[in-house]
Amino acid sequence: MPQGIKITLAAARVNAGLTQEDVTKALGITKNTLVSWEKGTSEPKITQAQELSKLYKMPLDCIFFG
Repeated sequence: MPQGIKITLAAARVNAGLTQEDVTKALGITKNTLVSWEKGTSEPKITQAQELSKLYKMPLDCIFFG
């Protein structure tokens, strides 16, 4: 992935072929929590971000830091 490109959480989820329900079940979170992360109104804890990275099969820095 080129430097400087940030992938949104929603795009990373879709690219991984996952639904919101898939992610909420895998992480044990509510849909409201995931939606707030995807909208950028809140952020996951570092351990949750690491799990998202594994689940989405993307480096953490591409998802969160660009």
